[in-house]
Amino acid sequence: MTDARAAPDVITVTGLSRSFGQRVLFRDVSFVVHRGEILVILGGSGCGKSTMLRMLMGLLAPSEGRIAVLGGDMAQADVALRRKVGVMFQMGALFGSMTLLQNVMLPLEMHTDLPEMARESVARTKLGLVGLGDAAGLMPAEISGGMAKRAAIARALALDPPLLFLDEPSAGLDPITSAGLDRLILDLKRDLGISFVVVTHELASIMAIADRCIMLDKAAQGMIAEGDPRVLAESSTHPTVRAFFRRETAGEKP
Repeated sequence: MTDARAAPDVITVTGLSRSFGQRVLFRDVSFVVHRGEILVILGGSGCGKSTMLRMLMGLLAPSEGRIAVLGGDMAQADVALRRKVGVMFQMGALFGSMTLLQNVMLPLEMHTDLPEMARESVARTKLGLVGLGDAAGLMPAEISGGMAKRAAIARALALDPPLLFLDEPSAGLDPITSAGLDRLILDLKRDLGISFVVVTHELASIMAIADRCIMLDKAAQGMIAEGDPRVLAESSTHPTVRAFFRRETAGEKP
């Protein structure tokens, strides 16, 4: 059996389309996510970023096309495959009645046979990785938004997945806290070799963390750009791509 961490691509998307009734959100989208890279999905409101992420996570079936994640078909993903993927939802989605430690221990309780002391040790290690080693006993209501995002990442790391999905990690954060979260993502990539798929519209974060990006567009009903965001920002001739990176109205002259 091939080791998922040794595979050159952790995600392969081929001919992906998604419709809701007669409304086509996007069609014939294909791209890959390489092992150990951070791929950012970006685009304007209503282009299908969140829908694409849910499809990659196996929460929503494609209308057409195929998604292979870590060598498995996400449309038929079993528990073993889903355990190899960590998810941080947009607002953290921490359980308010549990401490941060208990939140991070939860995946270990659900998916492993580790004794309680071992589960607690692993959870404390993950909280330490995200800079929350001293906050294990706090409740979600007692922490800041930035700490909640970090705790959610710690929980996503609980089962040592080689792939993490992050939904708007910087949403609602001030610039300094957002920059700290960007550094954390880069550190996890460097130190643990984790691959990331990130949905965000924050330009500063995109430029700070993305190895590559794909850009979806509502009007085009599909993908209009792929590549290094710094290169796209500098040299793309597509009016929508230029407008996004330059924060202009499409067609506006600088």
